[in-house]
Amino acid sequence: MIKKVRETFNENFKQEYYDNLKNDLAQSFGEPCAFRISETPFFIGKELKQEVFDACDTIIEQLWKIDFEQIREKFIPKKLQSPLALGKPHFLAIDFGLCDDGQGGIAPKLIELQSFPSLFLYQALLGKSFLKNYPQIPQEGFHYYLNDLNEASYLEELKRVIVGDENPENVILLEIYPEKQKTRIDFWATKQALGIEVLCLTKVIKEGKNLFYEKNGRKVKINRIYNRVILDELLQMPDLKTDFNLTDDVDVEWVTHPDWFFMISKCIMPLLSHKNIPQSFYLNDFPKDLDLSTYVLKPLFSFAGKGINLNPTLEFIEGIKDRHNYILQSKVKYSPIVKAPSGTNSKVELRILYTWSDTENRLMPVINLTRMNKGDLINVSYLSNDDWVGSSISFFED
Repeated sequence: MIKKVRETFNENFKQEYYDNLKNDLAQSFGEPCAFRISETPFFIGKELKQEVFDACDTIIEQLWKIDFEQIREKFIPKKLQSPLALGKPHFLAIDFGLCDDGQGGIAPKLIELQSFPSLFLYQALLGKSFLKNYPQIPQEGFHYYLNDLNEASYLEELKRVIVGDENPENVILLEIYPEKQKTRIDFWATKQALGIEVLCLTKVIKEGKNLFYEKNGRKVKINRIYNRVILDELLQMPDLKTDFNLTDDVDVEWVTHPDWFFMISKCIMPLLSHKNIPQSFYLNDFPKDLDLSTYVLKPLFSFAGKGINLNPTLEFIEGIKDRHNYILQSKVKYSPIVKAPSGTNSKVELRILYTWSDTENRLMPVINLTRMNKGDLINVSYLSNDDWVGSSISFFED
């Protein structure tokens, strides 16, 4: 946090700026955002920025020391494994809670990581809209894009990763009932920016090993799938009628391969070690003398905070049958770092978003997603009835 920038922002804040921001986004896509947008972005100074990216670099370095084939066999049931070539993960999201370091400062602490696409196109629009509608945000010296990207080069990067060399007509964004998803604003932003279709899993036509969808009365071949189907949600819909399953052997290129959803996730957190990584244990293999009051219980494969137990007890744990699907993670203390007009400050979770670069043969940071809350869970599905909470973006000092 940069005190001077925050004070200037708060002193000059007007409700009309926030209303204009929301209207700007709603007019772009014909409907308001389905989740709450925070009234404010977050500002990150050079020191915290350096610590965040040092932690990210260490985490990614440790990733490549993990035997992912072994992780695949351990955590993905055979019936859920895709037979197609795994390849490299196209995406990575690393989530940090901005926490009290015990010495009056702020330290980023790893909350989770996932090899699954996030709101890449929406975040770009949100950052642009903040700059457009809030005159008190510094126009120079701060950026929400990462790795020296700008609006044009960022869009080219997303086109390269998602569309590749394909005709956009032969690329789809795949979801389950996309028009009902809270994150649908990102789907519409992706369609608008990249020219690809947003398609429900139930609308995919399978003929042999080929996939198609109908468009304007004709059948269009699908060569590449930008996968946004969260398997946790799909598995809870056993009666969903489809021609095609994510585990089918089909002639298509995945962006990203469905198995990465499992393999780079909370399931590998006990294998990582760093000062910014809270200690984690698999629930079926944790020290018996562990003080459970200092740990949180998390299911390995769920999104939006589902199934998290902030105060696990031994009695509760003994009632869990599939303990291999849970971890215990050391609790962190989020710092109420964002000064809010109501007097109750907001806590922050920062997500650094990566794409895979073929030319550089590495994961590359491209943009960020930021969430704010005043409750115990930092998630847009668990918002308190207050202001200055919800979806946002961070501006990093150069």
